[in-house]
Amino acid sequence: MVRMGDVWDRAVEVLRGRSSILGSIALGAIFVPTLVGNAVSAFLTPAAAGAGAAPSTGALGAVLALAVLLAGIWGQLAMLAVSSDPATTRADAARQATQRLLPALGIVLLLGLVFTLAFVPLIVILMRAGVDFTSATAVQSVSAGTAGSASLYILVLLVLGLVVGARLLLLNAVIVNERRGIGSILRSVRLTRGMTGRIVGLMLLFALVLLIPTIAVQSVVGLIARLVLGGDAPGLVAFLAGAAGAVVTTIFSVVAAAFTAQLYVAAVADKDGSAGTGASIGI
Repeated sequence: MVRMGDVWDRAVEVLRGRSSILGSIALGAIFVPTLVGNAVSAFLTPAAAGAGAAPSTGALGAVLALAVLLAGIWGQLAMLAVSSDPATTRADAARQATQRLLPALGIVLLLGLVFTLAFVPLIVILMRAGVDFTSATAVQSVSAGTAGSASLYILVLLVLGLVVGARLLLLNAVIVNERRGIGSILRSVRLTRGMTGRIVGLMLLFALVLLIPTIAVQSVVGLIARLVLGGDAPGLVAFLAGAAGAVVTTIFSVVAAAFTAQLYVAAVADKDGSAGTGASIGI
């Protein structure tokens, strides 16, 4: 049986022993791209640039957003590789992440499509109720019955999303360590069997622990920046606040990668035995 306390202890050992490698990967693949994304949102998007922005500005923003997404996926894969096996060097992790980037991206797109399709029934419910999606007051025109049905469906989706998220928590760890494609989804589901409730609880706790300091740091930095810069530089204020938040999220991404990798290692040992995939049991 996988004990979350033991997994956390091993994750702490990983963070202590491999912090320099994990930190360098997170800095280059998580923090810097996030910083670039914040700069795009603050200065280059049509909304930020104003009505006179060139059409190419939006295209550039889209390209940069895609690059940020790819860098983030690559960084997660690399950190998982480092955290899963003590023999993995920075170069090994970079090579593994590069080799598994396209499969990971394909699965992300597939899951994104499924997630999008999950909202189709909600749209159908609202359309059958005669909701005009082009109207700014569309929500106000929804009847009580329709609102109840839509709310119930959204609640079901939220609960289902938590359960699915818990069962797919080890997805990237499987992708990078076992060189599977679509089969990584079923493999993650199998490895997390019997742990769904505990993982959901950890996900909610982690989200809360991440959200509170992120909001606090962004609020404080944003307030100080506004006081110093005044109201004439809203883009720069937003960028500085976002950069402060990126520091927090980057740190938490390292912790999450170490924990997820060690949960994967423990799950493999529990379900398959220590010889399961060649990943080390413990760091």
